[in-house]
Amino acid sequence: MKFVTSIITAFMQEKDAKTNITGLLKFLAFLLLIIVTYAASFHFIMMMEGRDYSWVASFYWTLTVMSTLGFGDIVFQSDLGRIFSMVVLLSGVLLLLVMLPFTFIQFFYAPWLEAYNKTKAPTELSNTIRDHVIITNYDSVTRSLIDKLNDFGHPYYILCEDHNTAMKLYQDGYKVVVGKFDDPNTYRKLQVQQAAMVVGSCNDMVNTSVAFTVREISEEVRIVTLASFQDSVDILKLAGSNTVIQLAKMLGQSLGRRTLGGSARVHVIGRFDQLVIGEAPAIDTPLVGKTIAESKLRQATGASVIGVWERGVFKAAMPDTEIKRQSVLVLAGKVDQLRNYDELFGIYHSDDKPVIIIGGGRVGLATAKSLEDRQMDYVIVERDEKRIVDPEKFIMGDAADINVLKKAGIDEAHTVIITSNKDEINIYLTLYCRRLRPDIQITARATDDRNVSSLHRAGADFVMSYATMGANAIYNSLDSSEIITLAEGLDVFRVPVPAKMIGVTLIQSDIRSKTGCSVIAIKIDDEMQVNPDPENPIPADSELVLIGDYNSEQKFIKYINE
Repeated sequence: MKFVTSIITAFMQEKDAKTNITGLLKFLAFLLLIIVTYAASFHFIMMMEGRDYSWVASFYWTLTVMSTLGFGDIVFQSDLGRIFSMVVLLSGVLLLLVMLPFTFIQFFYAPWLEAYNKTKAPTELSNTIRDHVIITNYDSVTRSLIDKLNDFGHPYYILCEDHNTAMKLYQDGYKVVVGKFDDPNTYRKLQVQQAAMVVGSCNDMVNTSVAFTVREISEEVRIVTLASFQDSVDILKLAGSNTVIQLAKMLGQSLGRRTLGGSARVHVIGRFDQLVIGEAPAIDTPLVGKTIAESKLRQATGASVIGVWERGVFKAAMPDTEIKRQSVLVLAGKVDQLRNYDELFGIYHSDDKPVIIIGGGRVGLATAKSLEDRQMDYVIVERDEKRIVDPEKFIMGDAADINVLKKAGIDEAHTVIITSNKDEINIYLTLYCRRLRPDIQITARATDDRNVSSLHRAGADFVMSYATMGANAIYNSLDSSEIITLAEGLDVFRVPVPAKMIGVTLIQSDIRSKTGCSVIAIKIDDEMQVNPDPENPIPADSELVLIGDYNSEQKFIKYINE
């Protein structure tokens, strides 16, 4: 009974509730008037034929004919009566079989169903809920964020303004609440004072409103917002955002860092305090044909090879791992150790041909800026004339046109970076470029995680996911455990040493065989021990820096929680 009452309350609170009920009642009154008129007409026409029926029989005949049942136990004998019967029959089909269901659904059933759905999608949270993450939009980025929050045990709630969207997400198994983004009461009901973080993932203007409204209620809660444009960054910070993330710029920088360039020098792709993660192509160096053990890189440089890329596939480095011509070494070490590597091998494979960037949008321009910072030449292929900034660096045309690609230098370039925000276009262009140049390095952008594997199958060496990068950037604002995405599905991350590993050596813990993750450094106090001695016990109050793919990361989380 209480549940029915809540539905009725929600139904009556709708702004169109009175209008709907009034419309339904007017139609029912009109229908009743028609039925009474037909019953009276039946009564008098039968009297004209010399037969007398009761008023009950009149209504009985009217309803059976209007509903097309037509039992045939009462029939007219005159032409007037037969014509009247046809009028009643046809109007009954229109009023009872067409208009009545339509009117009932429009003015009662649909609003009632919507009110029922509202009772299932909550508008407030219990005051016992705390340390939760409030997300103001659902898209590919927040979907990846939710997966990460679930993995690490952080509660979350998606705030939706539209009830239909909320119900769809609710039916898909997500935690949702309904409320207005710009209403302070919405955030009070969501216990924002006790939340760990609010994520503004809508457009820049809505995110500004969210930040400003939340900050009005709580000065302590962390607010992270996404920004599409540089001009919005300062405004979002003034509105109250602690962290503003420009995903297009971040993705462009990552795509630029993925470019190995025209030499065998190490290029940095991530840092953890003193620990630096870098990559270096093995092509044309004396390392080709040797195993990791035979290369003696650790002894010669101090840096460790923690993995090897082979055509987009990452393999953990083992002593017997062979270094091939197309191998890309993933190195971990301190700055001076990576410089030692450059002194030995950076002179090989010199190639100053420009990098081809396909797409001159925000991501493409950010990629170009990243290459400029590395003093690497580039050319951008763009078909929209309005996006062409510097004619010397742009080639106007469709990248699907072989003549345009040849003009850009596809025959001689060592790298092509595909930055379109449409995954189907990126898959097509990856296939096309791989067919034209089987030996070229292809780095592609994936807007949605589900298309990452398709891009790899199409021939991409590296894929950077917009969704994964955004999720990691937001999660890093929540958790002190920084995550660096080397490529889609492969992360370097750090965690406090779990209790079960305190006082245990790396050899005894056997982390690599149990989880697939490799410990590449241990931070003790303020000192980062790169390539730690596997026979030394792991002290308490230290941090582990690990590398692994998504499945390995999940196994590690499960392992430390057992």
